[in-house]
Amino acid sequence: MTYATPYTLDAEKYVPIMQPEFKKNIEQETNGQVEVNLAPGGELGTGTKLAQKVQQGTIESAMVSLSNFSPFASEVDLVNLPYFAGTNQQFVNLATSDIWQNRVEKSVRENGYQVAYYLVVDPRSIATGPDFPPNKTPPLTPQGMSGIKHRIPGSDLLQTAWNLAGANPVPVDWSETPTSLQEGVIDSTHNAHEFHAAYGFEDIVSHEVLINAVVDAQVAAYSRKFYQSLSTDLQKQLDTAAEKTFKQQLDKVAETRQNSYDLLAKEKGVKYHELDEGQVQQWKEAMGYQRSEWEKAKKNLAGSISDFEKFKSATTQESKYTVSELTIPPK
Repeated sequence: MTYATPYTLDAEKYVPIMQPEFKKNIEQETNGQVEVNLAPGGELGTGTKLAQKVQQGTIESAMVSLSNFSPFASEVDLVNLPYFAGTNQQFVNLATSDIWQNRVEKSVRENGYQVAYYLVVDPRSIATGPDFPPNKTPPLTPQGMSGIKHRIPGSDLLQTAWNLAGANPVPVDWSETPTSLQEGVIDSTHNAHEFHAAYGFEDIVSHEVLINAVVDAQVAAYSRKFYQSLSTDLQKQLDTAAEKTFKQQLDKVAETRQNSYDLLAKEKGVKYHELDEGQVQQWKEAMGYQRSEWEKAKKNLAGSISDFEKFKSATTQESKYTVSELTIPPK
């Protein structure tokens, strides 16, 4: 089977994508009956285009951002509601909960996918580019984002969120983001800082503002058509390999975070900013999931407000899987 990602193998130092590990685990668990051919670096596409190829069965499996996955399985967009599941552990709690498995992954399967595992990187930070207005740098509160051309992926929820924060959200494909920052097409972007270390942003961004509103998470998924074509035994072996990769990934988050911080902060002088309680509260009031503007989205994604509250409760229910949280400097 082919496993495609937008990410290079070199990026594994800074982002725990786990491409070699996933390949190794599948081939070991299946005793070589399933051979994995890696297609890294976006060679078979990126973003929603890559997700669509998996849905159609053109590619057997791929990894994409949850934001780029949402057009094909809208329920996953719940994680893009600001401050709904904004920490690593909250996301892991949610994604491994019964309600997520029974509701969200059921919908994912109906839309042509079979989830392999989720990848947790860290909460997204605001990274400022060369054209970010000096009088607003760094944007520690929503006032600093007023009128800013801010890059977002393909998520309607993130567009709404940044409109609420006063920014001017601009959808830009990930592959075009560094150039867009350099050329002033956008003033800032919102990704886990690990991606900035991995993809050539170290000489472009000057500040990383840790607002901890949305986790930068990915999903590795099979084409449902491919998965169903396998025997029951092979399906179970793929499931075992995926869980093993998920556990390995969670253990690797702290290491790649440290590597990213060392490059960006220590070598390149990028300034990191952790917010105090008052600043976080301003962000929550401006764009948080509790705002009335999100009521329609909550109902559409969760089915009802009462079901949304069940999803929210799942973010705080202890999972058997644990992951380290973002701190600066890393611990």
